[in-house]
Amino acid sequence: MPSFQMTAIVLLLSVMLGGSNAQLSPTFYSNTCSDVVSIVRGVLEQAVQNDIRVGAKIIRAHFHDCMVNGCDGSLLLDDDAANGIVSEKDTPPNETIEAFQIVDDIKTALENSCPGVVSCADILALGSQIGVSLAGGPTWQVPLGRRDSRTANQAGTSGIPSPLDDFDELQRKFRDVGLDDSTDLVALSGAHTFGRARCSTFSHRIGTDTTLDPTFSQVLGQICPEGGNGDVLTNLDSSTADDFDNNYYTNLQNNRGLLQTDQSLFSTAGANTVSIVNRFANSQTDFFDTFVQSMINLGNLSPLTGNNGEIRANCRRIN
Repeated sequence: MPSFQMTAIVLLLSVMLGGSNAQLSPTFYSNTCSDVVSIVRGVLEQAVQNDIRVGAKIIRAHFHDCMVNGCDGSLLLDDDAANGIVSEKDTPPNETIEAFQIVDDIKTALENSCPGVVSCADILALGSQIGVSLAGGPTWQVPLGRRDSRTANQAGTSGIPSPLDDFDELQRKFRDVGLDDSTDLVALSGAHTFGRARCSTFSHRIGTDTTLDPTFSQVLGQICPEGGNGDVLTNLDSSTADDFDNNYYTNLQNNRGLLQTDQSLFSTAGANTVSIVNRFANSQTDFFDTFVQSMINLGNLSPLTGNNGEIRANCRRIN
């Protein structure tokens, strides 16, 4: 085959396989909403004064959104019978998501400055980065240019990792969306270095799970007594609850991971994640660098670009 024909085929395949991600760029809004970063940061800086959990809330929403049909803002849509939309919000993985109001606040601020320009999907991606940095974590250039879906996929929420998943199921869910089931899994789980979890997500481990430190188990038993309120919250990271750092991984080494999905990264015999946990526990710089790349990998999952989707005026409903 002549070399020019082979080159043409390679270029065509490149466009078909990677074209959507190639359209994402940190400078996407440079000419249309040049203050997008400062606007989002301003809203989040104000919000965190009243709710230290804002960063954890928005990054959780971003992750849950991206795990269903990619990073398209579908999670944010309310039920809309007239347009055939059955919301993703009302399913077990998402019924405790608490980021919707802060997303609305960011969207309002952006619409006031740059109407019809910045997508709700990009608000989740950019808000996640800023929320992490406000908690002492790394800063990175977020690829932007996603557009918003015009539909939701409620059934697809079954692919979102559950705190009750076993290790094999957890890895499978990452593989199913195209994320790495070792490095991406361990790095993105590190977002549990801040935020809270409900008793209902871990109380089954208290007094029964041999991978849970007995002293820590007793402490958790006082917070979440048998037959108690399953909605009571406790810190995902028992050492530095509101700081974005690598103490999450030292907790795992000490059998103090709150969720079974967290502890399984270190306590599953022969798992390829154990050495990564040890790496990140030993080097916060290594964790931060890898976390940034894994967040970019997450944000690159099947974005809508070009003429696909829309830019919603209201993140809760299609235009």
